[in-house]
Amino acid sequence: MLRLPPLAALVLLFSSIGPSVAEVVPLIAQCQQFFLQNNPPEIPGILVGGNILNQNRYKPICQTLASTVTFVTLYDITNKIPVFSAYKYNGISLVPRPKTIWKIEPQLENPNNNANMRKDNGGVYNNQAGTKDYNNQQGFDRGHLLPSCYGFSQDDKKSTFTLTNIVPQVDTFNQGSWSNMENCVKCIMDLYCVNNNGVTEGYVVIGAQPGNNFLKNKMNIPSMLWSAFCCYSHSQGMWIASAYLGDNIPNQPVHLPTQTLTYLTSQLGSVPFPASQCPPMTVVTHLYPTVAPQCQC
Repeated sequence: MLRLPPLAALVLLFSSIGPSVAEVVPLIAQCQQFFLQNNPPEIPGILVGGNILNQNRYKPICQTLASTVTFVTLYDITNKIPVFSAYKYNGISLVPRPKTIWKIEPQLENPNNNANMRKDNGGVYNNQAGTKDYNNQQGFDRGHLLPSCYGFSQDDKKSTFTLTNIVPQVDTFNQGSWSNMENCVKCIMDLYCVNNNGVTEGYVVIGAQPGNNFLKNKMNIPSMLWSAFCCYSHSQGMWIASAYLGDNIPNQPVHLPTQTLTYLTSQLGSVPFPASQCPPMTVVTHLYPTVAPQCQC
């Protein structure tokens, strides 16, 4: 399902400090491309200054399908949910949403297993959630952090159906305001995240804030989900960015408020794009009237 680096690679993947190890350089290059300017997010108490504070609990995963790395996840094997997933958005894709086949990360159970994500055949796992854990849970969806619709290739889309990219999400929230936000951000990136070379290029980080309750006494039910994007816009002649936060509860409004990156940091302490040119105090709401109604902005 995903490529789980060994301990030395874990440190290097999320840190520019320390000696290089030649054999893991290709892996690092594949994973760092999903972070803006190769800088991972700052997550208080978890990922600080590029260092994972508890490497026994938090596992960086280079999500790997068919021997291709598609995005990056930092996974919490205690709460059995992702901390965040990050992706480099590459624009409109005509590839349809794939058939839902849920997958697991073999290397979370045994580091010697194959790096590719594999179909979950109904097993019970020590360090991650499985399909059985989500079955027959009324009121909750398997909520993607990185949505399938952001994926450019068929494998990009398929790989989002790994359970290490999934949290227990209230169904009406997932299918309502959160889905509307995902569509809106995609439309904005399609129209405005086109750089000076005419290439669509945007960076997204989507995270989950742990809550106090658990599903089946196994998976933490996040209290809140958050999403942020940033890109350079040739048409606007500047960097653009926005953030979105939503409580993981029923009866959400139709649309989530569009927030600044600074607001996200003030609420959760997380910095999705550290040491970057992303504007901390502006949002993209002025662009909403220019997108199609079906974009749900």
